[in-house]
Amino acid sequence: MSISLSSLILLPIWISMAQIQQGGPDEKEKTTALKDLLSRIDLDELMKKDEPPLDFPDTLEGFEYAFNEKGQLRHIKTGEPFVFNYREDLHRWNQKRYEALGEIITKYVYELLEKDCNLKKISIPVDATESEPKSFIFMSEDALTNPQKLMVLIHGSGVVRAGQWARRLIINEDLDSGTQIPFIKRAMDEGYGVIVLNPNENYIEVEKPKIHVQSSSDSSDEPAEKRERKDKVSKETKKRRDFYEKYRNPQREKEMMQLYIRENGSPEEHAIYVWDHFIAQSAAENVFFVAHSYGGLAFVELNCCNWVSSSEPLDTSVESMLPDCPRVSAGTDRHELTSWKSFPSIFKFFSEASEAKGGSPRPAPTRRSHRLKHEEL
Repeated sequence: MSISLSSLILLPIWISMAQIQQGGPDEKEKTTALKDLLSRIDLDELMKKDEPPLDFPDTLEGFEYAFNEKGQLRHIKTGEPFVFNYREDLHRWNQKRYEALGEIITKYVYELLEKDCNLKKISIPVDATESEPKSFIFMSEDALTNPQKLMVLIHGSGVVRAGQWARRLIINEDLDSGTQIPFIKRAMDEGYGVIVLNPNENYIEVEKPKIHVQSSSDSSDEPAEKRERKDKVSKETKKRRDFYEKYRNPQREKEMMQLYIRENGSPEEHAIYVWDHFIAQSAAENVFFVAHSYGGLAFVELNCCNWVSSSEPLDTSVESMLPDCPRVSAGTDRHELTSWKSFPSIFKFFSEASEAKGGSPRPAPTRRSHRLKHEEL
């Protein structure tokens, strides 16, 4: 168990003060001297923790990492993979460092979607005002005009954003296994229009405004001397409160508030919004969805196939206790790898489904008809 320096110092002081208070009048001078000593202690310096500041670079270069020609994240100088435990026994700091790197990875993938995949970034809601919170999706140039095929990609829940399957795979494995980029490139090569959803981008964070309370000592009816005494007491109280707050959380981050994005405040709302304003308006005869993990819940009642984590070989039928779409093995036990490992089988399934339908496509279900189906049940 670790004990802070402050605990070792303040505990004896508290005991000494208690003992002094029990003494006679002669002890009052000692009490006064002790209070004077405490007033001269630099509390900020005393309460410093060993944890370094939560101040991290905002670029890959600042972290001294880069993606190599194989799409693997490697240290610029050593060539080693990413190290989570950069500082021993500082798990919270290491986690914050990992999250800061993850935010950079998210922006990096956004850039790849635009520059490498030639997708357009589309702001939503489509009628958003200049000042309101906004999200965005990515689309190929022909997403709404392609008369044949449209592919829609949806990631799972958590910290991942548009273009990602799993942040952990991007950082620890490579870009191919952790992003949707291989799916996007192959889809475009095979003549699909593409829409990439962003269902976890539901709000923006802004710093919570500070509320200033008018002090009662401002009353003009009070004598100036009394107001000065009150102000002095108020300042000392604030100093003590700030001191204890700093002790409780020395790396206190800014208090933030969430401003939710209209009609996109949850993954479900986002999926519905994109369906109504984009997918339903597209010219494509066939629409195909690739949805990972939580992203697939909205589509299990359509004509589909679910590649699940399993030790069985790829495409082996897997029994399910739930009456959803047929399940087959993704050829891996790792949930986050299921989309990547089943990559070739997914496109084969789409190709066979298109050929089987021929020239008479089944009308796509609307949100209303989908809800009525549940109400009738």
